[in-house]
Amino acid sequence: MTTATPTLTGPYQWKPAPDLVIAVHGLAGPQGSKSPAGWGKSRKTGKTIPLMRESSKKVKPWREKVQAAIEAALLTGDAQYLVGPVRADITFTMPKPVNAPKRRRTYPAVYPDIDKLERSTYDAISKSGAWEDDGRVIENQSRKVYPGEHPDALDQPGAVIRLYTLTGDPS
Repeated sequence: MTTATPTLTGPYQWKPAPDLVIAVHGLAGPQGSKSPAGWGKSRKTGKTIPLMRESSKKVKPWREKVQAAIEAALLTGDAQYLVGPVRADITFTMPKPVNAPKRRRTYPAVYPDIDKLERSTYDAISKSGAWEDDGRVIENQSRKVYPGEHPDALDQPGAVIRLYTLTGDPS
């Protein structure tokens, strides 16, 4: 993992260094697709409603790993609670298929969708207490890469997460 800070350009004045940087090792699980799991009663209305569950069995372990890594960073003082608008830069390192070419660059333009990877990761960040809610993210840049094929790529599946806040008063 490189420590180079990406150039942040645009209409917002982001701090030059991220407020939180973590590397999480493990297979990122996409969140979003649901499958029916039976029927139940709504706690609010008492009406019968369909019960849904995540289709991917990778979501829960991934969210637990992200949450644990962020909670550890918050406990050790390597990170602090993020207040105000947030910029999220995430590099997901995906496992390279065994049949992929070895001598030329390849791209993970396949399942899972990057927006579903972001969704599961943002929810884990929210649950860890690093920010109030993922609605705080007003700008993001995410990418999927294979090991060794990008400066931010890990040597195994996982993600590098960088979270930035605005300079000055966040209100």
